[in-house]
Amino acid sequence: MYYKTTSMYKGPTVWDRINSFALVSYIPEPLAGFLDRLRQELVPNCFLRAHVTILPPRPISTSPEDAWEAIRRVAPEFSPFEVELSGVDLFPVSDVIYIKLSAGSEELRRIHAALNMGGLYFQEPFSYHPHITLAQNLKPDELDELVSAARARWAECSSPKKFCAEKIVFVQNTRRNEWLDLGECSLGHSEVTSITDRLVG
Repeated sequence: MYYKTTSMYKGPTVWDRINSFALVSYIPEPLAGFLDRLRQELVPNCFLRAHVTILPPRPISTSPEDAWEAIRRVAPEFSPFEVELSGVDLFPVSDVIYIKLSAGSEELRRIHAALNMGGLYFQEPFSYHPHITLAQNLKPDELDELVSAARARWAECSSPKKFCAEKIVFVQNTRRNEWLDLGECSLGHSEVTSITDRLVG
């Protein structure tokens, strides 16, 4: 969902962007590298950056600048927290292969509830369930094999299966399905990194 873009053009223009936004917390190395490779093994040519989603993709009813201001106001209210990953599972309705969380879910739900309102509000098709996506949009006949492969590879992970969620990142999708980082907030205080030219439009 949130790409490390390797396109040959310089970057999406304002006309490439669409009204689809999300809020994520990127997973740090070395765990991120393992998860990135695992996802690419399950879904070849899928160049995703490992993350946990806080606000799933949604259209917004306000400007990106106003949405970003709302995120900036809320982020200092929440302290950094530990996220711990457990086993691989499958959402039976959407056929998404994911990694469950054994710690951090309640904190993620609180941030989600605080931000899923106003111009950022969206009636999500599924109840918010914090997780790490590994594969989606799969064919039914490949599910069992991919779930087994994901579980076997995950069991081989030697990195600590936990990390501290300290920052949240506001992202926007494009017609090329390349997600752009628009701004980054630190939890617990007002430190902010904005890519201001990307917020316009």
